[in-house]
Amino acid sequence: METELLQVSRSYHANKHTSGKFSFSYKTSSNVLRIQVNPLLHGRRTSHLRLNPGPKLPRLIVSNAIEFKSPGENSSVEQRQRRADSSVLLDVNGMMCGACVSRVRSLLHLDDRVESAVVNMLTETAAIRLKPEVVGSDSSENVAEHLARRLTECGFSSKVRVSGIGVAENVKKYKEMAEKKQTLLANSRNRVAFAWTLVALCCGSHASHILHSLGSFWEVLHNSYVKGGLALGALLGPGRGLLFDGMMAFAKGSPNMNSLVGFGSVAAFAISMVSLLNPGLDWDASFFDEPVMLLGFVLLGRSLEEKARIKASSDMNELLSLMSTQSRLVITSSESDSSDGNVLCSDDICVEVSTDDIRVGDSVLILPGETIPVDGRVLAGRSVVDEAMLTGESLPVFKEKGLNVSAGTINWDGPLKIEASSTGSNSTISKIVRMVEDAQGHEAPIQRLADSIAGPFVYSVMTLSAATFAFWHYVGTHIFPDVLLNDIAGPDGSSLLLSLKLSVDVLVVSCPCALGLATPTAILVGTSLGAKQGLLIRGGDVLERLSTVDFVALDKTGTLTEGEATVTSVATLAYNESEILQIAAAVEKTALHPIAKAIVNKAESLNLTVPSTRGQLSEPGFGSLAEVEGRLVAVGTLEWVHQRFNRRMSRSDITELEHAVTDQSSKGALLSNHSKTVVYVGREGEGVIGAIGISDKLRHDAEPTVNRLQQKGIRTILLSGDREEAVAMIGKTVGIESELINASLSPQQKSDVISSLQAKGHRVAMVGDGINDAPSLALAHVGIALQAGSQETAASDAASIILLGNRLSQLVDAFDLARATMSKVRQNLTWAVAYNVVAIPIAAGVLLPGFNFAMTPSLSGGLMALSSIFVVTNSLLLQLHGSERKRRG
Repeated sequence: METELLQVSRSYHANKHTSGKFSFSYKTSSNVLRIQVNPLLHGRRTSHLRLNPGPKLPRLIVSNAIEFKSPGENSSVEQRQRRADSSVLLDVNGMMCGACVSRVRSLLHLDDRVESAVVNMLTETAAIRLKPEVVGSDSSENVAEHLARRLTECGFSSKVRVSGIGVAENVKKYKEMAEKKQTLLANSRNRVAFAWTLVALCCGSHASHILHSLGSFWEVLHNSYVKGGLALGALLGPGRGLLFDGMMAFAKGSPNMNSLVGFGSVAAFAISMVSLLNPGLDWDASFFDEPVMLLGFVLLGRSLEEKARIKASSDMNELLSLMSTQSRLVITSSESDSSDGNVLCSDDICVEVSTDDIRVGDSVLILPGETIPVDGRVLAGRSVVDEAMLTGESLPVFKEKGLNVSAGTINWDGPLKIEASSTGSNSTISKIVRMVEDAQGHEAPIQRLADSIAGPFVYSVMTLSAATFAFWHYVGTHIFPDVLLNDIAGPDGSSLLLSLKLSVDVLVVSCPCALGLATPTAILVGTSLGAKQGLLIRGGDVLERLSTVDFVALDKTGTLTEGEATVTSVATLAYNESEILQIAAAVEKTALHPIAKAIVNKAESLNLTVPSTRGQLSEPGFGSLAEVEGRLVAVGTLEWVHQRFNRRMSRSDITELEHAVTDQSSKGALLSNHSKTVVYVGREGEGVIGAIGISDKLRHDAEPTVNRLQQKGIRTILLSGDREEAVAMIGKTVGIESELINASLSPQQKSDVISSLQAKGHRVAMVGDGINDAPSLALAHVGIALQAGSQETAASDAASIILLGNRLSQLVDAFDLARATMSKVRQNLTWAVAYNVVAIPIAAGVLLPGFNFAMTPSLSGGLMALSSIFVVTNSLLLQLHGSERKRRG
């Protein structure tokens, strides 16, 4: 049998060339790994080690009273950093429909330095990922500036978005954007009023033969030159911006919806003007009222659509309203006693400063009714805080000294003095805003279908329009002569007039805008609604994947249980219980796992002296190791502790130890709602010397959540590294099938279970909260992490969805939201495609021979506007989903 021994030592060499050195070696019969690490430099708080163990060397986290991260975590962080370095954001204006989005994306992909690009019309953003080799040779800023100039030259005014800006600048930017949209909306209303005044006059000209007795004014309106003047006024007045934009887009090779409307309006006006000025042609093609009516309907629809789009993005503005730009900085005299519990001392000074000027460690005063400007810890005062906008929790939360508060929450009752822990762009609310922005910039895969249609859509419609004119003018009227009796052909049955009107109908009735808005509007409303419910969703693609999940894998500790473990028993065969606790607390004092915290807290509560240690090594999911008083001590699972010292305890002694721990743990605790965990303590030269019983209470919403998931057809599986008895008890209590309960799993084994489910065709979501869950969260189709407060963890970094309220019931809310959002996306796409498939043939005159029905250009324009309005309004109905949830709550 191979002998394995981990030796830990620390030595200092004080000279001008070297400083203290930390070293350890891991020996087996076949290999020796030695690592030497320079000590922490001045001002450094963390250090990382990369271990490349042989096949028999376990992955370890090495630390010396500080936080160390595993190699996998380091790699993940570095990859995330590289991705961040190679990504740029552009603010892109001028996009009107899906064809514009497709054009912008194609322009970006023409640059060889671009790896991928996602364009969002609603948020007017382009997220670009550059190729890794480009980042090293050319700065991202230079590439971004070049791409912005290129888009601007092609008709899409663009600029690089500045990253890392402060709170005040962020709020200012969004306020300016909101004001700009409101100004555009006001101008749009003015254009609509002007356009519909002209429409009213056109309608008056049709009624002139009835109202001629009321005066000569109505007879003037019937004059063809007056009609021509009204049409010209509509084109150069309210329709000017629309026409110029459409023509410019066409000239630059990226025609959009405005191009179609512009061609239709100008064609109708031009033909009418030629017919009016050249009566000898006998065209009798005077339909000046058509461009007036067409522009009136289009502008009205555009105004209503813009209003609905602003409403769709209002949730983001509501989030930004939580960001306080000013703070009260408290400056306390060095001589003052800060431990007296008073919010303010007599010689304290309060200075109102920008929130961006607050630094970590500063004291900040928050009065009742004010928004908390920074994340922090309460130093003095007692109050209740409304955290509904961040966590979805409707009831205010009590806060007192020592408890944490988050930026963006509202202080209700009394004044609080807090110590800032994270500020500015690092605060909770700032991170939420950034995550929502990023989510709205990530397109769902289903959007690619719409984009593939919208790209060539405009050219296809223009081709169909030309084909419609050619067919009816040269062939159709000869095959179906009766169609010339329709009003659309004029009083004299002109084939030219009929062909022109039908071709204009095709141009105008088509709606690429509905295709372009179908997915982004639903994703925009869905992700914003999720943020209000305490669900941070990292993109529309996440919502789409979540809506198809049929298996949910659940961790036990901290997920199904509260994660607030407490020591309920200590058992030993040869030592005092206090001695077992002392050495176990020494080993676990730098670990972050709930079990480690429970052991340390128990030792502190008993006022036990915790010995000093020399270097800690931690293996996620198994245990921790350290040198205590000259001997190695291991705390963890039974098998792991045995392996550390290659000395096994007799089966009878182990049974006696387990019974002693279990019997003590069961006293005062209901078996049905508590998880029992046993960790073993071993020492070099002795093997296992004791055991500690840990009790963790089941979350109150664990069982209802599992039941609700199963009612939705989603199966649940339990994955835990804990012992089988504890895991089986919890699984049975919450209602998970016995064959789907898995215990004593390492992080790699958890990942293997998820991989096997995926190999069988299942769509898997993983829910966890610890560093040992991070690999599984990253591997699953959707990783979901529970997060309490503002502290980021390896789990939240790896997850696609973060439950900010730290409530398991939010898992069901996330599924409901994902399914509701994707339902809206599918409804929107179905409508957008079906509308064009039905409306374009009707506009081309397919019903004219058999049913004597044909559209007019003005009717086509109205239908086109209503199509876009339907898509946006249908997406806004998602907000009713949030209202129903509140009523159920």
